[in-house]
Amino acid sequence: MIEIERNVYLKGLNTFGLDVFASHYVRIRKQDDLPELLESDAFGEYKQQVLGLGSNILFINDYFEGLIIHMSLKGINIVENGSERVIVEVAAGENWSDFVDKMVESDLGGIENLSLIPGTVGAAPLQNIGAYGVELKDTFVSLKAFDLASGKIVSLGHSECEFGYRTSIFKTSRAKRFIILSVRLKLTKQHRLKTDYADIKRMLAEEGIEKPVIKDISRIVKQIRQQKLPDPATIGNAGSFFKNPVIHPLVFEGLRREHNNIVSYPDENGFFKVSAGWLIEQAGWKGKRIGNAGMHDKQALVLVNFGGATGSELYQHAMNVQYSVKQKFGILLEPEVNIIS
Repeated sequence: MIEIERNVYLKGLNTFGLDVFASHYVRIRKQDDLPELLESDAFGEYKQQVLGLGSNILFINDYFEGLIIHMSLKGINIVENGSERVIVEVAAGENWSDFVDKMVESDLGGIENLSLIPGTVGAAPLQNIGAYGVELKDTFVSLKAFDLASGKIVSLGHSECEFGYRTSIFKTSRAKRFIILSVRLKLTKQHRLKTDYADIKRMLAEEGIEKPVIKDISRIVKQIRQQKLPDPATIGNAGSFFKNPVIHPLVFEGLRREHNNIVSYPDENGFFKVSAGWLIEQAGWKGKRIGNAGMHDKQALVLVNFGGATGSELYQHAMNVQYSVKQKFGILLEPEVNIIS
């Protein structure tokens, strides 16, 4: 039987380290808990917010008047084991970074570039998480989800999830309809490593590694992330706060004429992805602190809580950055972090 708690402190469930309370909270440990939750008075009366590890959210208010659904489903199972690949099913509540480590240790490849990304497996399809030339969609097969509209468990394939750059139907057309229960990924036994990212190339060269294996890539990716991104255990943050904007080639050419050092690269559709961190730095916000909120001094894309900031202060700082970049470059930065009001 599920237990719905009242006035629960969420500081340990958001990596910004905010002093936030939720009026109602329930922890889901098994799939059978969800039909019961659907019938509860709290579910019908209050707005809901699904939560994993809270690594990609910003609560604007100190009190969330609603129901936090904390997904804690566990389990990792090989459902297909072939000569060249495996298909693994992972429960939504598993820690993503720990899962990647287990797969790398088992010499199963395809997600080693996604090492050390915080959050749960259930949150990975929501954002279509990505790093260093790899996105979740590259290995994604399908997922199981609880459909809040029908009360049934459904399976959604790759095309049905409509993955895009840091987005999916779970953030757009079907937001709030599904609760992800598990994810199936296709991992390789014969690996094709992604080493095109400049920092990966540089570190492989420095270490004299000519024929890297997936453990090398995972280790190097972790080192890069640790060098560039602050540890939420030390300073509150949710990683990259804004998406890298994708702009039309004609707009890009205009920007490049004015700023010939612009950091960018072409995407698969012929558009250009511009570094949001570069835009923020050029606008003068790298390392800039106002009160207890600011942008990180090593990575301008990371909004940080220096200690004691409120959600509204962090949000206002981010909006000031957004406005400044829009004024200077004519580009509207879009938050990657989910804003909870």
